[in-house]
Amino acid sequence: MRVGNPHPLRKHMQINKPYPTLKRWRLPRYSEKTFAVMLFLAPSVLLLGMYVIYPIMDAFRLSFFRWNGLTADATLVGLANWRRLLTDMVFWQALRNNLVVVALSIVIQIPIGLALAVVLERGRHLPFLRVLKTIYFFPMLMSAVAIGILFKYIFDPTFGLVNQLLALVNIPAQSWLGDPRLALLTVVIVISWQFIPFYMMLFVAALTSIAPELRDAARIDGATHSKYYLYIAVPLISGTIRTAIILALIGSLKYFDLIWVMTEGGPNHASELMATYMYKKAFPSFEVGYGSTIAVALFVVVMVISLIALQLTRRYETDV
Repeated sequence: MRVGNPHPLRKHMQINKPYPTLKRWRLPRYSEKTFAVMLFLAPSVLLLGMYVIYPIMDAFRLSFFRWNGLTADATLVGLANWRRLLTDMVFWQALRNNLVVVALSIVIQIPIGLALAVVLERGRHLPFLRVLKTIYFFPMLMSAVAIGILFKYIFDPTFGLVNQLLALVNIPAQSWLGDPRLALLTVVIVISWQFIPFYMMLFVAALTSIAPELRDAARIDGATHSKYYLYIAVPLISGTIRTAIILALIGSLKYFDLIWVMTEGGPNHASELMATYMYKKAFPSFEVGYGSTIAVALFVVVMVISLIALQLTRRYETDV
């Protein structure tokens, strides 16, 4: 029996089919593996809730109270702390200083870290450069308190190392941490010295992950080392560079420990940051309610700037 072509009208005929039924929503099935994962994650989630999420929520609550942190009673003041914050010129100066620290940290740390990474990646087979890589990373192994104390002596106006070196070339001594014009810049230099090794290692990891075939192809085409890094390597690790910028931005906004050790926000609030001002109000001044208001404002500023930065750089994300 010969099977012919289907009837020409059959393809235009509508075939009645039952309407698809909606599937009932069901809870996912939990296997023993899922239970084990939840069991191992439970301590971390518990600690995260106790020491991160709950303090943030409690800071929001305390921002509407006047409380000294010692007595049991706290007075509800509504938005009084927030109105005070909007007219607090020291807070706005601290915010401005934070933005200056952000800008200087990005401008100083990222280019120097990238330059050191190029030097180390280019000479990765040389044994003495491996030793230098370890030496360069030493500042990241030191605590911020130790670094602050160390550089406080280095920048001492009387017997500090920096002024002693300036005296050799007949440059007058400077009060690096006591001059309002120099205090913030001096602290930023120390912060950059501490964190440049982190970005250096981040860029070294990104550069070494580039396929060696690209370097060979560039060499065959006659590209020099500088042109290879400028036109090939750096564009390929642009996602890592943007990630480093975001890390520097967020870290600079909430920086506290080194500045507190070196200047405590002085002189005359010249190096005051939002975090140091929050600490002063919440603990030495026993204004926990107002200190919580500054903490919430700091949280909001960091969150908003971080979301904007992430949104602007999302389309540049790479796997490097």
